[in-house]
Amino acid sequence: IFCEEKGDYSALVRIIGRVFSSAEVLMKSFRKDEPNTAENHDSCKPPDADKHEKQSEQTSEKMGASSAAALPDEGVNETFDPCEVTVDICAVRRVYDRLLTIDQAEAAFVNALIYLTPNMELDLEYLDVYETNPDYLNIFIIVLENSNLHSPEYLEVALPQFCKAMSKLPVTALARLSKLWSTYGLPHIRRMMETFQQLITFTVVSNEYDSENLVNDDETVVAATQCLKVAFYASIQAGDVDVEHNEEDEEDPESDELTLHELLGEERLYMKGPRVDPLERELGLRPIDSIKPLIPFEDFVNESLNEVVEMDKDFTFFKVNAETKFSFQSCPFILNVITKSQGLYYDNRIRMYSERRLTALYSMVQGQQPNPYLKLKVRRDHIIDDALVRLEMISMENPSDLKKQLFVEFEGEQGVDEGGVSKEFFQLVLEEIFNPDIGMFTYDDNTKLFWFNSSSLENEAQYTLVGLVLGLAIYNNCILDVHFPMVVYRKLMGKKGAFLDLSDSHPALYQSLKQLLEYTGNVEKDMMLTFQISHTDLFGNPVLYDLKEQGDQMPVTKENRQEFVDLYTEYILNKSVERQFKAFKKGFLIVTNESPLKYLFRPEEVELLICGSRKLDFEALEKTTEYDGGYSKDSQIIKDFWETIHSFGEEQKRLFLQFTTGTDRAPVGGLGKLKMIIAKNGSDTDRLPTSHTCFNALLLPEYSSKEKLKERLLKAITYAKGFGML
Repeated sequence: IFCEEKGDYSALVRIIGRVFSSAEVLMKSFRKDEPNTAENHDSCKPPDADKHEKQSEQTSEKMGASSAAALPDEGVNETFDPCEVTVDICAVRRVYDRLLTIDQAEAAFVNALIYLTPNMELDLEYLDVYETNPDYLNIFIIVLENSNLHSPEYLEVALPQFCKAMSKLPVTALARLSKLWSTYGLPHIRRMMETFQQLITFTVVSNEYDSENLVNDDETVVAATQCLKVAFYASIQAGDVDVEHNEEDEEDPESDELTLHELLGEERLYMKGPRVDPLERELGLRPIDSIKPLIPFEDFVNESLNEVVEMDKDFTFFKVNAETKFSFQSCPFILNVITKSQGLYYDNRIRMYSERRLTALYSMVQGQQPNPYLKLKVRRDHIIDDALVRLEMISMENPSDLKKQLFVEFEGEQGVDEGGVSKEFFQLVLEEIFNPDIGMFTYDDNTKLFWFNSSSLENEAQYTLVGLVLGLAIYNNCILDVHFPMVVYRKLMGKKGAFLDLSDSHPALYQSLKQLLEYTGNVEKDMMLTFQISHTDLFGNPVLYDLKEQGDQMPVTKENRQEFVDLYTEYILNKSVERQFKAFKKGFLIVTNESPLKYLFRPEEVELLICGSRKLDFEALEKTTEYDGGYSKDSQIIKDFWETIHSFGEEQKRLFLQFTTGTDRAPVGGLGKLKMIIAKNGSDTDRLPTSHTCFNALLLPEYSSKEKLKERLLKAITYAKGFGML
């Protein structure tokens, strides 16, 4: 008020400078009033802090009660112990709201922050100030309440320095900060997220990176990414979370024998088991525990960063130099699926090359011919039996062979497996396994999804084979045509099926149970349910199952209906298919247990890796298609071809994709990543177009008219099986 009347803000600027440039003073400012201790507090307060608090009181009075009431006391949660801080958040917000409207005050905040942060960074790195005084966190809480941090004045120097200091906080402090933010509500967490994202984007676009000057070495980007992680976990905590319903992981017994990798000094590359993020461990919370985060996961991805990160180098830092070099794979939330799949690709390829080296080494020692590939020789009419016997033998005798590149040969057929034969092998195996007549899986006509058949007569080895095939497809970069509900991928990643998962896998049952939970009438009399349920077996006969002992004698009431729903869900998604799913997961883990898959990907991203994307962008495919044999993008037949393809309906487009590439889905990153080739296959003829699925190649004769092209193409894609008509 005093400064406003005089029109001179120099006194205010001096106060902001004194308070906000000193860690010691800022730490003791904006304290909550504790009953009966006001006198003691006053006696130990530095004079300028006192002045500043008077300033804050004046500004809050001037703002009036209505403005103060508009700031809910959401940051202060008395019952939430780890969030218990001595800062009066509401007072901080009132002061910022009042002062940030004054230009001179804004400049004072920027300058004070530039002065404050280098000392904080040193204090945290060398003096363990947080361990000595946990109130040191107050500085970060107060500074981050400044809603202008993402504006240009801060982005050059002040915010980068502040993020570097914040990234030096011990993990216990970062966990406290994350828990505190999770109580603030959506606008505040989103503002924090956008502030750090803005800094990352601003820094990335302002610099040029190459193999000599990596983004991993940019201290500002690295620090801002580590700060973004705090907001990421705050968003998870503030959303819907399920930390229960975890599958028990079966531990591999540790062997005392030295592996060959260790003898060759490569054990760092092949560390057993997935990593655990330190902040994740401190919070006791994983991204997979999130049912629905407050801010969608996609908003934490930074596309500018994804464009400049070099995944081959980043992978090496992630695997080998984790102590000395920063890898963005340690913050996988910031990477998109395409970038993460590159990381997985390098991991897979390095393992494949390593297995080849070891094979060569063994063969030199034992005088045998080296076999650098995982070779499968199968008969088309006995594909399941042959694949099962061979893969089962390998997984028992030498499971590391499964990490070699897959090489499939159909008996009696010539052809080098460039990827297409493997693709067809996967297709034929899955077609047979998912055939409803075999009875391993049940098919729902409404959801178009498969689920494990709880009364299947097949032995566990068949389910292990399905798991192996899924793992091998990820390992060999193959897209599979499988249709599972999301709960299958959640279970593969370590969660148990829970009630919400039924909405996807068993929607009719989910609706019935939801209605039961919401029913306002007399549950016992109106519903007449007991803790005994009925379902049909493989042959359509009813099977009774007691959810509790003597369940048929136990009516479902308003009081116990939640227990009934929980037990019903547990039975349908976990207990009834436990034998089948355990075998399936075992097969999947035999191939993927040492890969960073579980650490890098969320369940919906794993589905994308295995099945590809249902979104088909044929415009992108047209842009990246290459031509051979005399065709070019300007050839009349090629123009006619693309006009024909774009005129197709969704189903016909899928058939064309299946015919040319062996799958009707797009790879991770979309159809533009497919690299399709259209080659000339003679002049006008009545022959149908053919394809080499291993090369994603379409062999197209130069038909005399657009109508003939369309008719021949439709015939080919509708009736073809296997390698086109070759």
